[in-house]
Amino acid sequence: VNTQKHPLEIPRPSKKDWPKDDEEDFFLQDPDRKRDVLPQPLRMINKLVMQVFEGAMEIIERREMLREAQKLKVQPRKCFPTAEFQVTGRANCLAVSGKYIFVGRSVGLAAFKTCDYKDVCAWDAAETEICAIYASELGKECHILLAVDEMGLVWLFCFHKESFLLVKVLNEVEDISKRSTCGEVVLSQGGGYAGILLQGNTKAWLEIYQLPKDSWLMELEKNPGAAAELACNGRRSSCTSCSSQIDTFLLQKSSVSANQAEAKLDLPVLLLTVKPPEPITGSSFKSPLDALKEVDDDNMIGLGYNHLIKDFQWELQEAIFRSTYREYLEAEGVIKEEIPRHATFHFLLPSQILPMGPEMEVQPDVPAGIGVHWDGNHNFCLYLLNHPLKKQVDSDPKPNVVWPCATPIACSAVSSCSRYLALAGEDATVTIWDKHLGCPLSVTAILEKRFIRSIHFL
Repeated sequence: VNTQKHPLEIPRPSKKDWPKDDEEDFFLQDPDRKRDVLPQPLRMINKLVMQVFEGAMEIIERREMLREAQKLKVQPRKCFPTAEFQVTGRANCLAVSGKYIFVGRSVGLAAFKTCDYKDVCAWDAAETEICAIYASELGKECHILLAVDEMGLVWLFCFHKESFLLVKVLNEVEDISKRSTCGEVVLSQGGGYAGILLQGNTKAWLEIYQLPKDSWLMELEKNPGAAAELACNGRRSSCTSCSSQIDTFLLQKSSVSANQAEAKLDLPVLLLTVKPPEPITGSSFKSPLDALKEVDDDNMIGLGYNHLIKDFQWELQEAIFRSTYREYLEAEGVIKEEIPRHATFHFLLPSQILPMGPEMEVQPDVPAGIGVHWDGNHNFCLYLLNHPLKKQVDSDPKPNVVWPCATPIACSAVSSCSRYLALAGEDATVTIWDKHLGCPLSVTAILEKRFIRSIHFL
């Protein structure tokens, strides 16, 4: 029997066991590359293939990272239509009021119910294309509509018991050359007031109407037969698509009946006609006392008209400005000051900033004034709607309150509660005002000076 006195052990490495042909840093080499080096043509091909492979792996890893980051984001909810309804012709616009959907078509108007999406009534007596609709619910199954057609005319409708009643075309004139087009329409909450911005050939102005909705509701309740007759004639007029003599006779008969029924509704009352501010010129006053005499109850300080700057002072200031910035004016050209042709306006609820006297009747949910600013103007002007009965409507009223701004106002917005007002200037500065207190809450300046085109409360 052969027995070992000592246990088996792994021998320790020694320098004589090292391969002599290898380099000193042989342990840093990749064992997968222990094979022989490829010849020159294949080495270049191998290098290109490896570069393509590594670039592809980088692209794959980048896409995987983007896909994982996308999963962490909130995915938008996909909404699919629950129902659809067919509209005769082309649908240009729509408005929702109560349980009805009003659609402006390529020819006339159409009303649908929101519960079953069935066609309720259609109006196409004028055969005009409707481009915009504004609707508000008055109550007792009555709605008010303002429709703007392709020619810029504003049609005022009263929708009652599934029938359209044409009240008036607000900017219709007999002379076509004097016709003005509608640039913007704003309907107050509750349908008590309506404002339209009209633009003529050389000028623009703002008209504010009071809609007698209470008298309309009383009249429609007293004479329900007139609305029913008009609805029947409206349905017959919607079927007059052929050019036969019978269809023409039905259309003429329906239009006559419509005029008879519409004559019983009171027409809207024109409250204000606001014109854009004129450029400031030299003063004709000889003393400050003469300027203060012109400031009465109807003329508000703030527009800059009652000043004491003479014509030669304006000319001297302009000459100094032109001589100082001559090189810039020659490079860019001089832009003459023009009367603005576009305005932004809002209906405002009663607040402490509006100077309302004790003789004025104020309701918390009824607009008491409007806020207007014209393009390129520094002033935000407030006008009262509830004027005393002794005062007559002025063709060019002065604002009751003027809020001057450091820069021209680019756009504005009013909150749904009508308490907060946001004014954005052309220098990318947004100011939030509290109308009840009459003071600014915050002023935010955008670092990157960009032109703000619109602003909204969320």
